[in-house]
Amino acid sequence: MPKEHERKFLLKGEAWRSATTRNVRLIQGYLANASRCSVRVRIAGQGASLNLKSATLGVSRTEFEYPIPLPDAREILDELCIRPLIEKTRYYAPYRGHIWEIDVFAGENRGLAVAEIELAAPDLDFPLPPWAGREVSGDPRYYNVSLVSHPYKDWKA
Repeated sequence: MPKEHERKFLLKGEAWRSATTRNVRLIQGYLANASRCSVRVRIAGQGASLNLKSATLGVSRTEFEYPIPLPDAREILDELCIRPLIEKTRYYAPYRGHIWEIDVFAGENRGLAVAEIELAAPDLDFPLPPWAGREVSGDPRYYNVSLVSHPYKDWKA
């Protein structure tokens, strides 16, 4: 069973921008947000995928991802997904042997930016880049599936 081991951090400042090597525009929508798992469709650049992810909190979650035709993904996003859709640009920043993914959200979640690192094991040590701030891995508000029902624009300061 495929497991994802991911840690998520808020960003400090804008120094991360100079560390990025590339970026891709993402749009994703959720077909289901159940107590056991989420079902998501994502368009990333010119590719598309269907993703199933366990709803467990924390660093490790079960995840399945399958490529789907881009026209199908567009129709699913338009016709079947819960609103609002998640819009973001993902930047890739190498740091000491790891690739960090920095998501800068748009639309209903404009103003939110997080850095994620995917690890081979949940307890793997890794160096934090200077632009990585407070860890929010266990905070469900920062899960993309949660941002559909409670967008960042609605958060209280």
